[in-house]
Amino acid sequence: MVKVELTDELVLAKEEILRDFQLLCESRHVSLIGRKEVFMGRAKFGIFGDGKELAQIAMAKVFQNGDFRSGYYRDQTFMFAIGELSYQEFFAQLYAHTSLDSEPASAGRMMNSHFLTRSLDDQGNWKNLREQKNSAADLSPTAGQIPRLLGLGYASKLYRENPELAEMQEFSLQGNEIAFGTIGNASTSEGIFLETINAAGVLQVPLLISVWDDDYGISVPQQYHTTKLSISKALAGFKRTKKEKGWEIIEVKAWDYPALLQAYRKAAQISREEHVPVLVHVSEVTQQQGHSTSGSHERYKSKERLQWEKEFDCLAQMKKWVLAQGLATEEELEKIDKNARKKASRAKTEAWKAFTAHIQEDHQEALSLLSEAQGHSQNEALDKLLEELQKTIDPIKNDSIRVMKKALRALRGEDNPVKPSLKTWLNKVLEKGKGDYNSHVYSESAESALRIEEIKPTYDTESKLVDGREVLQACFDSILSRDPRVFAIGEDVGKIGDVNQAFAGLQAKYGELRVTDTGIRETTIIGQGIGAALRGLRPITEIQYLDYIYYAIQSLSDDLACLQYRTKGGQKAPLIIRTRGHRLEGIWHSGSPIQMLLGSIRGILLLVPRNMTQAAGFYNTLLRSDEPALLIECLNGYRLKEKIPSNLDTFTVPVGVPEVIREGKDVSIVTYGSMCRIVMEAARQLEEMGIDCEVIDVQSLLPFDVHHRIVESVKKTNRVVFADEDVSGGATGFMMQKVLEEQDAYHYLDSKPLTISGKDHRPAYGSDGDYFSKPNVEEVFDRIYEMMREAMPEKFPAIY
Repeated sequence: MVKVELTDELVLAKEEILRDFQLLCESRHVSLIGRKEVFMGRAKFGIFGDGKELAQIAMAKVFQNGDFRSGYYRDQTFMFAIGELSYQEFFAQLYAHTSLDSEPASAGRMMNSHFLTRSLDDQGNWKNLREQKNSAADLSPTAGQIPRLLGLGYASKLYRENPELAEMQEFSLQGNEIAFGTIGNASTSEGIFLETINAAGVLQVPLLISVWDDDYGISVPQQYHTTKLSISKALAGFKRTKKEKGWEIIEVKAWDYPALLQAYRKAAQISREEHVPVLVHVSEVTQQQGHSTSGSHERYKSKERLQWEKEFDCLAQMKKWVLAQGLATEEELEKIDKNARKKASRAKTEAWKAFTAHIQEDHQEALSLLSEAQGHSQNEALDKLLEELQKTIDPIKNDSIRVMKKALRALRGEDNPVKPSLKTWLNKVLEKGKGDYNSHVYSESAESALRIEEIKPTYDTESKLVDGREVLQACFDSILSRDPRVFAIGEDVGKIGDVNQAFAGLQAKYGELRVTDTGIRETTIIGQGIGAALRGLRPITEIQYLDYIYYAIQSLSDDLACLQYRTKGGQKAPLIIRTRGHRLEGIWHSGSPIQMLLGSIRGILLLVPRNMTQAAGFYNTLLRSDEPALLIECLNGYRLKEKIPSNLDTFTVPVGVPEVIREGKDVSIVTYGSMCRIVMEAARQLEEMGIDCEVIDVQSLLPFDVHHRIVESVKKTNRVVFADEDVSGGATGFMMQKVLEEQDAYHYLDSKPLTISGKDHRPAYGSDGDYFSKPNVEEVFDRIYEMMREAMPEKFPAIY
């Protein structure tokens, strides 16, 4: 065996070097063929990793079982190199093949070059992550993969430093795992990247971030992106010294094979052994096919730049180096390249055959049925539709569906014997489509929150009447004592026990690893939680006030919320996000941006308990389930008196189940959170006027009333009011649609439905600002009184 000494410390066998060259060639041909497939119309869009192959091969050599990647859509060669992506699977994703067997990353749900490994089995249970190489599910938004990288590395810190986690050996080997991140140079301008750099430097966690630097961000050159034209120079102040902790920063060229191997070997050793974050700045990266299939880089790169990219293409430079080392002849390398092209082409062909085969069965059945229906009809429309379907080249699923629906429309007045078969075919295909495209928004495992049995709180003579915050404090104390996976982080959560004291004294009791202060950095607080939850831990991350959720909404929406969906149940991150809102005063502390959340975080449970006992029950429920949740506590409820349940550690509040908190017969009022107290007082005053209100606390907005209990109330009262503090048409409009349309409650109404919401501006400061900006007791009273007066003017005369 021929050995090649690359450096004093690094020696490789000739065979390994040539295998690396072969992989480089294969990945390049996959990119070239993929681009052609898009231009031929077989795929919608293509984005590839050409030019970055050599650096990714070097990175893959130090990537071990248990490690996690959090990368972006240029890492195909890395995924090939670690054995977690085949060429055929790559093309299956390009074609959007909906079979998990063919496209195990997302079953065709994500666009090409979005990679992941499946952390869960078919039942949604954790696999042994230590025995496999792991990749968190990619996402497209710029730098969106970086915040959770902090949490993936932070989990290693916890696994190493918290002895209570030693038994979780299917997730970690004493925190020995590195979190590998990748990002393009232009994306390092994003604030979430810089926030993560700062947080990782503070926390000292094992991150290894590679910046693929090709001098551009699509068409925009480096001088518009990066201070000093270099991310490593710009971040020089973060570089560690003998006296100060920080980042290790390494610079290396993308075409220099020996230097890349040495750089990644050094970076991985530092990060794995010392738990130090490392930045590898890979410069002089080329991009042979431009940014994507959406355009050509010839439009914005000079001839000189294009010529330079041709010369310093890592493939050309690797070939040149291999020849210079005498490891192969020109003819041998050409043979390797030729075989690589054939291998990539075969994978493309097999992927296309598999993709079309799973469509053709339904397509051919549609043709047969349509032809049979035509034989029983004189309708010319069927002739045209059959011809249209026969002439469709490379059909996709919706081609047959659209034609079949038009055929049934054309036959609507005919007694055609084939019509029942056409309808059966259509229903079968549409039902199959639901599984292919609409499943796994929420957990479908045995630990789904909807499957957690309700256990009502109990009280005895020893149950104390305390401030609401003390109920939560006792709840968190119990949780931390019984589950070492749980930790809490957030601004002011640690030493003072959060601004409302729900964690008071718990850092002193359980230590700083379990109850931890953070900097003011909402996005990476969420990212820290997502990454840790991906590795089997149960974080509770606090956003101090609900208004601050805007800082983190991108990570919540584009990463956490769609994680189970975009992986079709292949990954989960059961993160609990705790915050407080409702009835806050002041423009930047309004506390009720519910409409924004409802539109942004489908896939995350949205829970709105009216008091701290209900909140505690939800926390117990969530820690028995495997779903992420945002729980909004009532800010003005921490000092209100509540009894501590005697079964505090076991009682649960069901998700998606409203509670009737006041029985009534005249009108149903649907609300949640702090509005419950306002509505209850208005209901008391309305009772004095002879109006009997039923008050329903929805408790959970996502999901909403899964058993359709609210319509049963409307059947009794024949009137319904939706009240909250959000803007008009926001959560009240959402609740109305759910009840009137989905539950068909409109059938039972004797009066038009009402919504009572906040004004369409942020609340002004002060008690009067709150009174005039958000619903108050008098407004609720007046609106419901007028509803009843309209129906019975003699019984309810005008007041004002």
